[in-house]
Amino acid sequence: MKQFPIAVVMERRRLDNLWVDEAWEAVGVVPAFEEADPAPRQIVAETERAQWRVGGFALELFRDEAENYFSNLSAPVPKVFVMWRREGELALPAAVSVSYGEAARWLDAGEQVDGVPMSREVADWVGEFVNTHYRPEPRRKVRRNDPLAQDRVASGGQA
Repeated sequence: MKQFPIAVVMERRRLDNLWVDEAWEAVGVVPAFEEADPAPRQIVAETERAQWRVGGFALELFRDEAENYFSNLSAPVPKVFVMWRREGELALPAAVSVSYGEAARWLDAGEQVDGVPMSREVADWVGEFVNTHYRPEPRRKVRRNDPLAQDRVASGGQA
């Protein structure tokens, strides 16, 4: 499977603050294989918080990001990274990824990015890709900074 279709759950929480009325956050990612309508759909409506399910996204994996996927899977809690933007009254996801590198690039560009825990299904799918495509760099010997190394070479290698 080249892509893993998902929907993102966005949450709005009311804040008791003079300057900011609400806070938005991506709080979940769910598989969406049978997605009929990707439009935002409200799934929780409470006084202090509300949630929307937004479909139409797919995780894609690329070989040149395999090391970043491996790093993510090796973390205590692997994440799916959601870049989102405010659009009118809602905050909507713009992109999703499981790459640490891509999430870092989004953050460096000043985007809003949340990491949500990765489901077992997504982790298994990413793990299969990593097992197939990721090969760690072989370890290389590191030469220590030895100020007497030149003297040993000049004297025939005896210390």
